[in-house]
Parts: sequence; structure tokens; C-alpha cells
Amino acid sequence: MLQQIQSLPHQAGIYQYFDRDNRLLYIGKAKNLAKRVKSYFRFTPTLHGNPALNPRIQKMISQSVSLSYIVVKNEHDALILENSLIKQLKPKYNILLRDDKTYPYIYIDRSQPFPRFEITRRIVPGKHISYFGPYAIASRDILDALYQLCPLVQKKGCLQGKRACLYYQLKQCKAPCEGKITPEEYAKIVTKAMQYIENKTLLIADLHVKMHQLAEQLRFEEATKLRDSIERINKSHVHSHIDLASKEHYDIFCIEHHQSRAVVLKLFMRHGKIVSSAHHTLSINEFFDRDEAYERAILDFYNNEKPPVVATVLTAHTFAGETLVSEHLSSVFGKKASIIHPKRGNKKSLIALALQNAAELLKQTPPNDETLQHALKELCHLQRLPQRIEIFDNSHMAAQATVGAMVVYDNGRFDTSSYRKYHLKAKDEYAQMREMLTRRIAGFQTNPPPDLWLIDGGQTLRKLAQDLLESSGTNLDVIAISKAKVDAKAYRAKGKAHDILHDTRTSLKLLPTDKRLLWMQRLRDEAHRSAISFHKQTKLKHDKELKLLRVKGISVAKIQKLLQHFGTFEAIKSADIEALGSVLSQKDAINIKNIYM
Repeated sequence: MLQQIQSLPHQAGIYQYFDRDNRLLYIGKAKNLAKRVKSYFRFTPTLHGNPALNPRIQKMISQSVSLSYIVVKNEHDALILENSLIKQLKPKYNILLRDDKTYPYIYIDRSQPFPRFEITRRIVPGKHISYFGPYAIASRDILDALYQLCPLVQKKGCLQGKRACLYYQLKQCKAPCEGKITPEEYAKIVTKAMQYIENKTLLIADLHVKMHQLAEQLRFEEATKLRDSIERINKSHVHSHIDLASKEHYDIFCIEHHQSRAVVLKLFMRHGKIVSSAHHTLSINEFFDRDEAYERAILDFYNNEKPPVVATVLTAHTFAGETLVSEHLSSVFGKKASIIHPKRGNKKSLIALALQNAAELLKQTPPNDETLQHALKELCHLQRLPQRIEIFDNSHMAAQATVGAMVVYDNGRFDTSSYRKYHLKAKDEYAQMREMLTRRIAGFQTNPPPDLWLIDGGQTLRKLAQDLLESSGTNLDVIAISKAKVDAKAYRAKGKAHDILHDTRTSLKLLPTDKRLLWMQRLRDEAHRSAISFHKQTKLKHDKELKLLRVKGISVAKIQKLLQHFGTFEAIKSADIEALGSVLSQKDAINIKNIYM
């Protein structure tokens, strides 16, 4: 490695350290690669780590045997590339945060005579747009509540009609389509709705009244849904007496931690009032670096995209990279961005509020699954705690309607919004898994990898997944789960699930009552359920297509020939006559196009 270090250029870029098994340990950025990397080492009497480094970096250096680098134009480009690669490749010693989603806003276009409230995650064109938020949770609940409590135009298409619809009869709309309300009168309703958005206490109180009315009318299902919405809105409500009596906007970031857990908390202040908050916890070790955590949290939150409302950034602590991060935010916002660590006044009170809330979150008892996460990490020699897990399974019937499913388990719950389903072309299970995992890896840039992959299969499929990840440079743990076999056949005794876990070292036969095994089985079963369900839907659709083609005179043999060439019925539908004619006759091609016209 000495020769690699001595040959580094004096240019901006990112550098990567690897261990003896060529696994990625760490990604860093530098304004000057040569100077930065050399600062990690002492060269006499032999090459060794700099004793002044923090313990985390010292341990990483002690395991490093090689490095690589990528040169970029400037330090800003290095910052962006570093953040992107960390999310995609998951180095062992970098701080990994998972809160990189874009939070939604509620907005309204006041230039329209009868405007509606909508949800957006991006800037909406227009000079008279008002934004409310961002909201980590309950944005849809708040929006639905506005339309329940206020007689607004309920649907986009309502104004296109010329007659009052059912919403008018239900007294949920004032029928501006028939001219039954003027824009000036409608503006008063909009003002009332905006008061609800800005005053969650008032909104929740009136929703409680509505809920009780529904219950008295024996509309219990609607009342239950409204009760659940109220709970979510209440969770999004930050109880604070701080009011700056101004129009200032602040995004407040706070990170607190103890030996095993950290909390990343965000508070959002708009027009001088706190409108919402968001937080997530992560398990850490003694090598946790708060400076890097702040950098990751801010970069991930803004995600290289200008938010609908540009706010000043307040942080509870100073951090090493804030100058470079503020320069990056300036380029994203299109105006000078500020990162402030307030020392006094109202802004200091905001920081105190954030620290107080973060401390309370740290006191909360960790979820039960966290104990299982630690137990599984130890059992299977995982590199990191498996907080977010992606589970894969495929399904087919005689190689027909072949599909795959990925389900996602995230800190105690199944994250159904992150589930993915795949139509697969491969015929055997090994090739099907390869196809599905290859497609998932291709999406790492926009949808970063989790902490762990769980594969429904044996050691062969686990090794396949590991090889695919290594070929992409991604540092990700993989385990597999398979049924025990008796006389070469999968075995599941009644009441006992003799499943086997496979990690990088061995295959583990645990007791059927082992909680670690039961947890993995629950995850595998959800992936199996999802794959089977998608297979049934696909098979039903294929059968309908098959029946349609056969009725029109296309034989089963010809249909099979088409599927072998195009892969799916959707591809057959979209193919032109020339493409169809290259597989079947011109007459059949014209006939098929007429079917799908």
C-alpha cells in the first residue's frame, strides 16, 4: 500500500480503503488526495497508522491493505460523490443514515378562483403558491381532514362539470361549478382551512367532534379511520410554546447519543412556529462519529434538490464539515445558505427544545426486535446490525407466470411502501434469483441497499447473492434460509419448522423454538406470501390473455413461440406488426394487432 499512497495525485477526489478480502472499509473525500491520505499514516520506521487519529479510523487503518481513488474537479464534487457512494456501497466504517426520503408539503395555488389543497414533494411552478410543512408523517391525514371539515372543491374534475354533484348534496362542497359561491366567499373557506393547518390543536379538536358524530350515526368504520388519522396527526404535532412572532423559517438538526444508540432529530419551523418534527434512531458502537453523522443527515435530507421552502439550518452542535456542507447547500438552493450553531436568544431556545426531545427519545426502551437484531448479528457474524432487511423469493408454475418479490422489514415493521415485484424471464430458480438480484443492485443508486439481504434458498443462492454484491462493490451481509431435507426432499414436520440458516461461514440448524430462527421465518414467509400473491395475479392475467388469443385463432404453440421471443404479454401488445411478423406469419401479426387495438 505504501506505493499506492506515494503515487496519489495532488487533486480533489474520493479515496477508498479495502481489507485483505477486498471488502470496502471506508470512503473519504479530500481537497488534496495526497495530503489527506498521507495524514492517516506515519512512515517511519515502517508504514503504520497515525496515533493521533480517532479510535474508529485507527481500527480501520489497521485492517486496510489497499486503497483506490477517483479524481474529481473540486472538493464540492468530492462531497457529492462520497455521499452517493457511501449510500450505494455501504462501507463498514462510514456512518450510515437511512432518512434520505423527501418529506411532503401541502400546498395551494392562490391564483386560482377556487383553489384546492394538494400534496407535493417538489417546487410547484407559480407565483402564488403557499406551502405548509414539511411533514414526516400525517400529511395525507391532514389533507383529508381539511376536505372533511371544510366545504372545499373536493376533486380536481369537479370544476369541469356544469352541475352540482353528490358532494354538494352531502354539504361537502358549495358548488362553485353552478356559481352558488363567489371566489370571495370561497376564499374565507380557504382561510379557515389554512387555520387548521397552522393550528393542529384546533384541527384535532374539531376532528374529535366529527368522529363522535360519525359514531352517533353508527358509522363506526368511518369513525375508526378518523380516530387513527387523529392519532397520526397528533404524533406530527410538536407541543411547543416557542413562537418567534416573525416569518422566519428554520430547519433544526440535533444528534444525541449514548454508548449504543443515537437519535437524529429534525424540527421544522415555518413563519416562526414549529410545524412538524421527524426522528430516527440507529444503533452505534464506541467508534460513532457525530461530525460525520451531522454531515450525512443534512446531505441526505436535502438530497441535492431545492426544497419548496428554503430555510436557515440550525444545528445543536458544530461539526467538522459544516463549511463545505453550507457551500453545497448554497449551490442547491441557488442562494447563500447558512448553517448556524446559535449561542443565545430564541434560536438557542429552539436548540434546547431539540436537545430535550432527543434526550427523551434516547430514554425510550428499544423495541423488542433490537434484541433479536443483536442476537442475529452475533450468530451469523454480520458486519452491522440488521435494522433494515430486504427479503427475496420467487414463484412460478411450470415456468409460467414467473415472478419475484422483495419485501422490506425496517425496525420492527414491514415497510410495504418499499416492496418490489418483478416479472422474470429466467426459467430455473437459480437464474430467476440472479435476474431479480441483478435488477435490485442496478437500483442501488436511487434506492440504497439495506443492512442485510435474506434469501429464500440454500447456500448456493446465498453464494450467488454474495458474488453479485461483491462484483458491484457493495459491502452487504447476506444470509439464506432453507427447509431441512430428509432423503433429498424438503422436510417440514407438522408443528415443527426445521429450517436452516446459512451465513458466510456455515449452515446453522437451530431449534424450532429459537427466536432468531422464528424471526427469520416470519420475514421469509412474508416474502413467500408476496411472491405467491403476485404470481396468482400474473397467472390470472396470463390466462385471460391466452384465452383471448386462442378465441381469435392463435394456437397455443404460436402463443408459446411469441412468449419465448418477447417474454411477456405486455411486450407482445406493444410490439409492431413487423416485429410480430418476424416470429409468426404476416397474417398472424395483423390479426394480433387487431386484437389489441
